[in-house]
Amino acid sequence: MTAATPDAPLWQPGPDRIEAAAVTRFQSWAATRYGAPADGGYAALHRWSVDELDTFWQAVAEWFDIRFSTPYESVLGDRAMPGATWFPGATLNYAEHALRTAEDPARADTPALLYVDETHAQVPISWAELRRQVGALAAELRALGVTPGDRVSGYLPNIPQAVVAFLATAAVGGVWTSCAPDFGARSVLDRFQQIEPVVLFTVDGYRYGGKEHDRTETVAELRRELPTLRAVVHIPLLGTDAPEGALAWTALTSADTEPVFEQVPFDHPLWVLYSSGTTGLPKAIVQSQGGILLEHFKQLGLHCDLGPEDRFFWYTSTGWMMWNFLVSGLLTGTTVVLYDGSPGYPDVSAQWRVAEQTGATLYGTSAAYVMACRKADIHPGRDFDLSRIQCVATTGSPLPPDGFRWLHDEVAEDLWIASVSGGTDVCSCFAGAVPTLPVHIGELQAPCLGTDLQSWDPAGKPLINEVGELVVTNPLPSMPIRFWNDPDGSRYHDSYFDMYPGVWRHGDWITITDHGSVIIHGRSDSTLNRQGVRMGSADIYEAVERLPEIRESLVIGLEEPDGGYWMPLFVHLAEGATLDDDLRAAIKQTIRDNLSPRHVPDEVIEVPAIPHTLTGKRIEVPVKRLLQGTELAKAVNPGSVDNLDLLHFYADLAARRRA
Repeated sequence: MTAATPDAPLWQPGPDRIEAAAVTRFQSWAATRYGAPADGGYAALHRWSVDELDTFWQAVAEWFDIRFSTPYESVLGDRAMPGATWFPGATLNYAEHALRTAEDPARADTPALLYVDETHAQVPISWAELRRQVGALAAELRALGVTPGDRVSGYLPNIPQAVVAFLATAAVGGVWTSCAPDFGARSVLDRFQQIEPVVLFTVDGYRYGGKEHDRTETVAELRRELPTLRAVVHIPLLGTDAPEGALAWTALTSADTEPVFEQVPFDHPLWVLYSSGTTGLPKAIVQSQGGILLEHFKQLGLHCDLGPEDRFFWYTSTGWMMWNFLVSGLLTGTTVVLYDGSPGYPDVSAQWRVAEQTGATLYGTSAAYVMACRKADIHPGRDFDLSRIQCVATTGSPLPPDGFRWLHDEVAEDLWIASVSGGTDVCSCFAGAVPTLPVHIGELQAPCLGTDLQSWDPAGKPLINEVGELVVTNPLPSMPIRFWNDPDGSRYHDSYFDMYPGVWRHGDWITITDHGSVIIHGRSDSTLNRQGVRMGSADIYEAVERLPEIRESLVIGLEEPDGGYWMPLFVHLAEGATLDDDLRAAIKQTIRDNLSPRHVPDEVIEVPAIPHTLTGKRIEVPVKRLLQGTELAKAVNPGSVDNLDLLHFYADLAARRRA
């Protein structure tokens, strides 16, 4: 293939910025100490980081001064995927590193957290105060009998108490897990029941879109359906008293107690994140204290270039891995901005207003929000003082070319635009932000350090300038150590390693260009990804099919060329039912009540029946391909379908939409 010539960069870092970047200083230091290439810039450093994987991660651990309370025997005990073992013999604690800025007398009284709600009033929490609250709560968790390995859960919005509860859990060696309070009880129970928590932190409700949303009944249901709970902690966000049998947050966090950090093995579980649940119960993904610590230091300290002078704001909820990533900003001594509210209240400019008011230097959001701002014809650079923003990062879905242009034109010309791509599965990025590289429209700057990212064809042949499967051919520290309740590892193996044995296949279509950048084309499977949040079709089916009028349903999510996202719900009606306005409203209300507003489809469309595989599974991926315009003969193996004629409906619908 003829080499493609990239367009002129949309943005190019200047020499001063390149020289000052942490990744530049790291490369120079690693060249002297570990034999990294002194010349050749980022591309040479990246090549070294994957060719000399053990040495690279040893350098990262030293550069960021990881406190190993017992030393490691080797960097990588076993390279196999799945099953790689990192830093065997080492012990440490994530929370100790997240709070060590508080040990600096010059920083102790500066903000560790800045909390903002829809009133846009700011509440700072200093490093010293954060450390004190974590110390107090950790002691109370120990008094409640929480021991290393016990699961602690949060049904919480993006508030400071969620950060304190997580860090206190990590301090005692517990395993944290959380869901946002816009999740319905069924969605939460599908997650929490798998991991059997012993403590539940809850709110009485939350504020969103200018309204208060009471969650007392949902919390009561969670308490009834989680028999392993030994304690429930009540956070009165709406001002109510703790219900009977619940503990008050203030009573657990009022003491002045020095935190005690349990020293745990490198691969000790830190938290459980959840997949979308596309094909059943969400996968309970377990990541380790040490693996997340190293990966997030690398990602935030080198790729995002964060340090003590920065303020880090990413719009997220506690139900998305970006919340965990955001909190890890504390590792680099950065002030973390927590915004709890609607992205569009009181208007679509809400996030830009938060960025202005908090002095954010790195502002992260979803590609969908950027495109919504563009369509709303707002002008952030004109209407807000965004002079402190050095970088706007986007994730959740690919940022379309028009999104790059809009950020450049409407925020600032000298703006580092970092479109990043990774996943809940690794709680990090495979490709994205590099402060020393140019930004090309529609492209992620480069694969991340330590990540041997490749694009493969079905036979496992690497591709350049062609669309292929996103694969990672070497282990990363933050890859799951296991899935919960997957004793033989088969579910973990089948999720990532079934197509290419020993190689991580993520489920994205990508192109790696001949100038080293990465283009993401969307999911290569049927995962729903709306407003930057991955969702499972199984949750939607469960809710919709409770209605007596619905026999069966099928939901598909499509990334559209203009950056939009179309999520239709196809319904096969029960005999005698009619899909009128009342039934459409009932379907949407059921989904909203049981799941969240994000799960509500854009359209509800009646179909004669739902197609299945011969083993009775709903056919999602072939239907998605048909709706994307793939020919029927190429979209599905005819011998695998119970009724091939049913697929003509979707092919015809795609043709009508294109016409």
